[in-house]
This record gives sequence, structure tokens and C-alpha cells, in this order.
Amino acid sequence: MSREPEVSAIFNPRRARAPSVVVSDADARHNGPFANIAQIHHADSVASSQHDASDCQTDIPEPHGSNGGIVHQFQLCRKSCCSELAQKMYFGICVTVLLTASWVGSTHCIKYLYLRLITSRSLGITEKNQSVYNSNIHTLHYSPYNAPFFTTWFCTNFSILFFPIYIIGRMIRNKCDSPNEIISESLRNFREKGFTAARFLTRCSLFCLLWVATTYMYLHSLRILLATDAMALFATNVSCVYLLSWVILHEQFVGVRIVAVILCDTGIALLAYMDGITSSPTLGGVVLAASAAAGYAVYKVLFRKVIGDATYGQVSLFFSMMGIINASLMWPLCLTLYLTGVETLSWERLSWPILLAASGMFLAFNLLSHFGKAVTYELFITLGLITAVPVSAALDVVLYGAHFAGMKLAGMILIAVGFFLVMFPDNWPDYITRLLRNIIMLSHSARPAFFHHRDIHLPTQDPFPS
Repeated sequence: MSREPEVSAIFNPRRARAPSVVVSDADARHNGPFANIAQIHHADSVASSQHDASDCQTDIPEPHGSNGGIVHQFQLCRKSCCSELAQKMYFGICVTVLLTASWVGSTHCIKYLYLRLITSRSLGITEKNQSVYNSNIHTLHYSPYNAPFFTTWFCTNFSILFFPIYIIGRMIRNKCDSPNEIISESLRNFREKGFTAARFLTRCSLFCLLWVATTYMYLHSLRILLATDAMALFATNVSCVYLLSWVILHEQFVGVRIVAVILCDTGIALLAYMDGITSSPTLGGVVLAASAAAGYAVYKVLFRKVIGDATYGQVSLFFSMMGIINASLMWPLCLTLYLTGVETLSWERLSWPILLAASGMFLAFNLLSHFGKAVTYELFITLGLITAVPVSAALDVVLYGAHFAGMKLAGMILIAVGFFLVMFPDNWPDYITRLLRNIIMLSHSARPAFFHHRDIHLPTQDPFPS
């Protein structure tokens, strides 16, 4: 940002002294919104006009009133609100809201398939025998749907649409690109990294198995736990990602993130024992949800290790191939579990609209998670996991009458605190130091002129003699 030359106010005493605010966002493109800490410099700015034909300077008549200062401040405000950083933050808020909605919607739709809310009218109970039914309008009944692997297989099949959606979006943005050019470009990027056809299919198969196992554990935990409990436990994958990145990818060590990992593990332990350990399936559900978080972290870190910095076309092609492998190779396992009675579902009473809605929102969540980086920072994408927890808690209270207190509430709070500590930047002490320095500068500049005047003579005699 270019600045006008600053001249001391003594050369132009008629000019009113006004502080000029300079916001530097050079590092914001790389470090995200944390790097946009405003550097406020209080200086006296003077506007002077120079003539080309003479060396003399003439004072420009200043506008009457404060219209000039208001216009200047409005221009600065508009420039800061329309900057690239501001636009990325606007898009980031939208992405966070959409991620939260899709994640909460898909999870609660699958939970609805397991545990349905049935009213007295749907059970055929009249007003006469309403008292016999304990005067309760809403009752919870377990539906005959108990097929977490079938749900995993069905939802993962929608990943086939990743690459077609990318092609459509690419053609809308660049009308000159054809589908063949986009496909050849994505394949060429894999060849440049040394991937052959056999190696590419092998990697897709391994990641497909890891993805299916992770999704299965998460969906199976929803049969035991509330949706809010499962989502809070799954949010701990952020701390697992840091640990694995530190060990495998050799990323920078940050002490505060180790504290975050400890808090997340403590929260998991509190949720595991929130209903006791005797004849309670809660421990098994917590283990499944925590294992799903660890599996998702392994998937993300291994993807960065094996694939590296992949383009959006590569990510889309990879996900579509995983969906094809899942649809073509996993269906015999679904059929085997159904015929052996391990999984039960009634095809006549199956809510296909709910299952389709859950699969669509699950696909939208994955699309936003991987393509949201194109318009905003990764910070807002990660926030979608933790902001979904309070929204889901409100739905659990309204729909199922859930109560969050005691060890359950303490565990969720610890997980949330650990989640935010993990997102601290690597050089967070520098940011805090600069922020405190700016606050001190603002406090000094806001003091009245009386305290800065040095020519005040205090009386030497007692003003109230005895």
C-alpha cells in the first residue's frame, strides 16, 4: 500500500492533526487472518501540491468543515472492506456456515434412521387411551434399521460425483476448457509425480479401505451415542492430525498444541465414563467415535505424505476413483452382512428420502472441506467441525430431550478448548506481543492532553493553611 509523504505538522500549522491508519496485509495471504494485525502509526499527514514550472509552494485551500476527512475515512474503510483479505473472510464465514449445516444435517439424518421420533398419532392412539400411554405425545422407538455398513457404502458411492462436479465448475469458469483437456491435465499431473496406472489404482484402493473403515466406525457410533457426543469426539481429529504431522511430516513443534492434545484426550476420557462402566454401551460408542477421528487423521496425513500438494483436479479424480472402487468391490460385503443377519433393515419401511438427504449433505461436506481452500483460509474450514457441536446439541435437546451436564458437559468443553488451542499459529507469541504493543500505543494516544503537558507548576504552599 503506497503512502503519501509525511511532513511534520510544524510546517503547516493550519492543518488539523489527524492520525493516519495503515493496515499491512502482506503476510495475510500466507498466514491467514492471524497475520492481519493492524500496525497503527500516528503521524501528521500533509497534502502539498508542487508546480512543474516553479519551485515555490502554494497552500491549497482546505475544505470547509470536516467533509474532506469524512470522505478520506470512507475511502479507507471501503478499501479495507473490499480488500482480498476481507473477501476471503466473508467467504470463510459462508463456508463455515455451510459446513456446519451439512455436517449437522447428515449426522442427524443418519441418527434419525436409527432412532425415530414417533408420535402418538402415528401409533394410532386416540384421546381416550392417551392417559394409558402415559400422556406422552412423543416417544422414542428403535427402528428396525441397523445397517451402518450399508449406510457407509451408500454414502461413499456419492463420491463418484466429485470429478464430474469439478469438470462442470471448471467449464463454467473457463469456457474454453473441454472435458477431455481437464481429464488429461489431471492424469498428466499424476504421471509427473511418478504414478503409473497400477500404482494409482493401488493407492486408491488402500485409501478407499481406510475411508470406509473410518466412516463405518463413525456411523456405527451414532447407534449408541447421541449425535452431539459423536460429533464432539470426531472433532478431536484435529489434535491427531497435529501429532501425526509432527511425527510423519516433521512439522514444527508447538508446545501449546501438546496441551491441546492432552485436553482433548481428557475430554474423551470424561465422555467415555459419563454413564459409568457397568452394563453401559457408552464406552464402546466412545471408542468407535474416537477411532473414527484417529482414522480420519491418518487418512489426511497419509494423503499429504503420498500424494503431496495435489491440485483440485487430482483430489477430485482421486475421490471419484475411491467411489468407483467402493461401489464395485464393497457390495458383496454388504450383501453378506445382510444375509447373515449381522445388519438388519426393512426395505419396505426404509426412509429413502432421509438416506438420500444424508448422502447428499455428506457429499456437500466433503466438497466444501476440499474445495473451500480456493476461496478462503483453512481456518474457517476447520471451524465447521466445532461449530457444529452446539448446533447439534440444540437439536438433541429439542428432538430427543437430551441433557448435557456433569462429565458429559465437562468433556465437551475440554474438547472445544483443545480444538481452539490446536488452531493457534506456529508463532502465536509474536502475534500476542504485537497485539499488546498496539493496545499500549492506543492507550497512550487516547490520554487527554493534560497528562502530556510538561509546563504545569504545582503550588508549593498548602492551599488550605491551618
